[in-house]
Amino acid sequence: MLASLKNLADMEFLSMFSPQRQLLGLDIGSSSIKLVQIKEHRGRYTLQKFAVKELEPEVIVDGTVMDEGRVVTAIKELLAEQNVKLKQVAISISGHAVIVKKISLPPMPDEELDAQVKLSAEQYIPFDINEVNLDFHVLPPSENPDEQSEMSIVLVAAKKDKINELTELVKAAGLTPVVMDVDAFAVENMYGVTSPSTQDDTTILVNIGASVMNVNIVGGGVSLFTRDIPLGGNRYSEAVQREMGVSFEEAEQLKKSDQDDDHTLAAVMESVNAEVASEIARTIDYFKTTSSESEIARVLLFGGGAKVKGLAQQLRDRMHVEVEIANPFNEIDTSQCDVDPDQLTEMGPLAAVGVGLALRTVGDR
Repeated sequence: MLASLKNLADMEFLSMFSPQRQLLGLDIGSSSIKLVQIKEHRGRYTLQKFAVKELEPEVIVDGTVMDEGRVVTAIKELLAEQNVKLKQVAISISGHAVIVKKISLPPMPDEELDAQVKLSAEQYIPFDINEVNLDFHVLPPSENPDEQSEMSIVLVAAKKDKINELTELVKAAGLTPVVMDVDAFAVENMYGVTSPSTQDDTTILVNIGASVMNVNIVGGGVSLFTRDIPLGGNRYSEAVQREMGVSFEEAEQLKKSDQDDDHTLAAVMESVNAEVASEIARTIDYFKTTSSESEIARVLLFGGGAKVKGLAQQLRDRMHVEVEIANPFNEIDTSQCDVDPDQLTEMGPLAAVGVGLALRTVGDR
């Protein structure tokens, strides 16, 4: 699972011909930038660096960079503050600029597959095929006899302008982008390392960012279904701002508070929790109609929105499954990182995508 996809951007001629080398994980989100550096040695992982740099609300809006200079400055500040020496970086994208589809093709030799996938992609991708970069991953053969006559393939298309925007940002900060991943697959990558004992179970990985929620349903060590939903932590802040007549910054603070006696705030938060839970449940219901997998073992929550009060409980009540706020640093030695352990635990959910990116290496497959 460590290399869910090859590389959406073909940034370097690396692939299988390059030696495996450590990469810096850089998660550029709408509300903050997360930096993660992890060292692997003989199958053991050590967290070397983890830091978060908050961004002003108007810098990145709904995944679109509005102030490139501020983003570049924030990245440079992170690198300087953490004394980062690594220059090669893994980054990722999500949202409306990315399409993920599971398609089926007749069995064929590997040398024919690339051309056939590109030919088939035109009927599945709602963008001009010349405006996207394509990648794909062949899933293991199905155990269902009715499906064994076809190859199952995860097809990913990402808009070139979005890829170029992100790569130019990190280049301007003095870094070399070599791997472009997808947020949902980066979280899956992290899950593959941090939860090795549950890989066979059907698990829902939900990463709730500021403006986008990534849902990735995994089982048997592979992704079974993914969906990006334009709904995230900002929805809570906007609802609090509107209903309570406060500024966005005040709404952000209220969202994170534990004011049990404020009934208006509680009602607003519960209303948005219901909206988020409904979208997750709707995604799972759709998945069940398209898959023979029907038993969901657990839901794992990641991202800044994972810790919103009442969300995990509402999901438990609605779906009757185990729901956890997951720790991306499970199975990773954090003793060499200079972040306070309590703070690391508190900020852990924010690190999911960054950890998944930092686990990538130059030359992995």
